[in-house]
Formats: sequence, structure tokens, C-alpha cells
Amino acid sequence: MTKAELIEKIAGDAGISKTAAAAALDSFTTNVTKALKKKDGKITLVGFGTFSKVRRKARTGRNPQTGESIKIKAHNVVKFKAGKKLKEAV
Repeated sequence: MTKAELIEKIAGDAGISKTAAAAALDSFTTNVTKALKKKDGKITLVGFGTFSKVRRKARTGRNPQTGESIKIKAHNVVKFKAGKKLKEAV
């Protein structure tokens, strides 16, 4: 499903305009991003799942084309753990 299809579905289900649905979706994504940028960023949507930020350590990798060792810097990644209702629905 694309963002446009999701906006159309939200608008239909909520009985609102596509513009309002797009604004709501943009607000949701913006606020999730802001919350995850914080030091202990975590968002829990009961029944749906939890978005959290995890720090990956620096490590040594390998270039698959040349076999040369490369250094991969430490960085943050977003992790999603599905909630009970979502797991049961899928």
C-alpha cells in the first residue's frame, strides 16, 4: 500500500476529506519522528505495536565485490515490535 492509497483509505473510513487525512498522516509521521529523536525515544500504540530507537555498535564489515574489510560506524536504527492484536490479525 502506498501513502496515497493509505490517505484515501483513512479519508473513506473517517468520513473526512483527503486533504484532512493527508494532514493527519503527516502529523502522525512528524510526531513519531520527533519522539524517536529524543534520548530514550519510544512510542507504544497499545494493540498495534511499539516503535523504539536502538543504537547499533560500530563494527567491521566486508565489501561483497572486493572482499575488502570496511569500518561501519555506530548509528541509531528504528525497531518495530508488533503488538498482540496485530500479531493475531496477521
